[in-house]
Amino acid sequence: MFREMRLKEENQLPQKQALEMLENAPYGVMALEGDDHYPYTVPVNYVYADNKIYFHGAVEGHKVDAVKKNEKVSFCVVTQAEVVPEAYNCLYLSAIAFGKIRFAEDEQEKREALELIIDKYSKGFEEDGRKYIKASWDEVQVFVIELEHITGKKGTP
Repeated sequence: MFREMRLKEENQLPQKQALEMLENAPYGVMALEGDDHYPYTVPVNYVYADNKIYFHGAVEGHKVDAVKKNEKVSFCVVTQAEVVPEAYNCLYLSAIAFGKIRFAEDEQEKREALELIIDKYSKGFEEDGRKYIKASWDEVQVFVIELEHITGKKGTP
């Protein structure tokens, strides 16, 4: 179903390394089907756990409409990027994931996802973060991408 990478073997990364990048990157860029079938890409803060990507957003808007229209998404992270002008190239590490997106199914899944996000992005402020979750509960939607395929690649000089 998913294409094989056409890159040379030295540009391909093991799936374990691609998953590590997904786990550790500070943000990712998600691609959805937007209005009038135009691609819609949006950077998001997220957390990766149990072969799923979790992120939060508003309860209405472009992302919500796109998710309702088409569950298929791709998600990209870049953990290193360096232009090498004399080589007409870039050194980079990236991972691209494909999956199906949905809204968190119940309150427990929503709460756990939001707590994971607080743990990743707000170390030292977890207690206040949990208060923030409670205060903004009805204004926040949690999105879940269930991964189906992931590849990793690197740029070489």
